[in-house]
Amino acid sequence: MIEYLAEGPRVAVRPFRLDDAAEFTARARESADFHRPWLFPPQKDEDFTTYARGLIADKGREGFLLCERESGEIAGFVNVNNIVHGGFRCGALGYGAFVHAAGRGLMSEGLRLVVGHAFSVLGLHRLEINVQPGNEPSIALARRCGFRYEGYSPDFLFVDGAWRDHERWALTHGMPLHASAA
Repeated sequence: MIEYLAEGPRVAVRPFRLDDAAEFTARARESADFHRPWLFPPQKDEDFTTYARGLIADKGREGFLLCERESGEIAGFVNVNNIVHGGFRCGALGYGAFVHAAGRGLMSEGLRLVVGHAFSVLGLHRLEINVQPGNEPSIALARRCGFRYEGYSPDFLFVDGAWRDHERWALTHGMPLHASAA
């Protein structure tokens, strides 16, 4: 039986496991065109193993799979990267839906669950999302979940062979999480 860290009406959240490789990489391959040019999750089992081991072992990162509650199928993922404690207590979110789950509100529900976990269990005060300006679905997700636009960062992250501009979105503990499921 799988133990979940958080559950909503349609989505449950759990940590990455090494034995998720086959399902995760199959979903990533099915979703490759959907993810491009924004996201490049591992599509081979050996790449997934390296990726998942990093999420499992690195204390500065936490990785979560979003699973459909009824079927248990992996619908997407949310990673909390660059976790800093002390006076900052902040992390940066990275996420992706798989194409079979897109447009169904599962990412909104799952992201809210991970945010709640990050603020309570991980003890974080602030979460950031850095998204390329043309990635409208990701920006819409940030807005739906109550993140506020904070600014523009030129040449912020190296993605797909080049330094890309990003918008910064943030949410701090105590700000209302929007509940609309659009």
